[in-house]
Amino acid sequence: MKDFSRRTFLQHLGLGTTAAFALPSLLTHSKENIKPYDGKKLNVALVGLGTYSNLLAKGMETSQYCQVAGIVTGTPAKATTWKEKYNIPEKNIYNYQNFDNIKNNPDIDLVYVVLPNSMHKEFVIRAAKAGKHVMTEKPMGISVKECEEMIKACKDAGVQLGVGYRLHYEPYNLEMKRLGQEKVFGQVRLVEASFGFKSGDPKQWRLNKALAGGGPLMDVGIYCIQGIRYVLGEEPTSVTAQFGPVTDKERFSQVEESIRWQFEFPSGAISNSTSSYKSNVERLFATADNGFFELSPAYGYGPLKGRTSKGALDLPIVNHQNAQMEGIGQVLLENKPLPSHITGEEGLKDVRIMMAIYKAAKTGKRISI
Repeated sequence: MKDFSRRTFLQHLGLGTTAAFALPSLLTHSKENIKPYDGKKLNVALVGLGTYSNLLAKGMETSQYCQVAGIVTGTPAKATTWKEKYNIPEKNIYNYQNFDNIKNNPDIDLVYVVLPNSMHKEFVIRAAKAGKHVMTEKPMGISVKECEEMIKACKDAGVQLGVGYRLHYEPYNLEMKRLGQEKVFGQVRLVEASFGFKSGDPKQWRLNKALAGGGPLMDVGIYCIQGIRYVLGEEPTSVTAQFGPVTDKERFSQVEESIRWQFEFPSGAISNSTSSYKSNVERLFATADNGFFELSPAYGYGPLKGRTSKGALDLPIVNHQNAQMEGIGQVLLENKPLPSHITGEEGLKDVRIMMAIYKAAKTGKRISI
């Protein structure tokens, strides 16, 4: 059995294992045999200047390949603050009404949509029509139809569409993927993936179904779906699901308070998951014929921690947003297609699965996916 050390992890990257889809971004952080990049940077415009846009901007402060070059906001005070902090030219500052004028701005290469879920479709399509590559936060949309329309709009416009799957560039999650798909501990039989937190402000958009499209499943449950899929390297064939009890009917009048679901897979593997706005949980666990491997915490901004039945994992700690933007930026600057694991088609898969989970919970039936 292998010793799962930082050195072993980096050696596996060099050997082109299943983790290699994030090779460029992770090798940037290893600082081994890498020549500093001093070419043109990808100019990114952030749409919506909430908490996560601040994290993306912070990650790009140390990026070799990307920089914040534009913003889209409905709050003049934020525009002033960001303009000064990131030295953004006035011509690269937009509001939601004049956003379409970005088509006339050659200084913006990529639009990154960081808005409530129900607004993703509108601004992805508007960005595509403006001739800009687009990234959107997850979930990609609040329905299968929305996702299909976004994919079509980007294809019709000849631009690339990506979804912000930051953990695809994070060492601990990549190692979980490698351990599962390479069957290091044998065939994986069971995966447990759960993510939940206490929802806080009762007036936040996450509790408004029109903006969020659903509750914790649409927000943090998607991380569980992703984790299970990339550990197994398989797509679920069916799902059963159950809504949890509503303990706060006023707060959760529009979206679920919690939800549980169970997948079945072609290999015979099964999974169990819970997503909640009332309980703190953050775990990705897999058990196989010859051992187990897990992360806890698994999905937050870090530092993440993991172990296997052979001992603790010791892997590089990275800034998630920086790692993601390094990977995306390098690909787009080289005029290459984004890797399939972060494209709109991948986002569509997750939304289709989430809709099946909701259907299973509402009907009490096993739903084929």
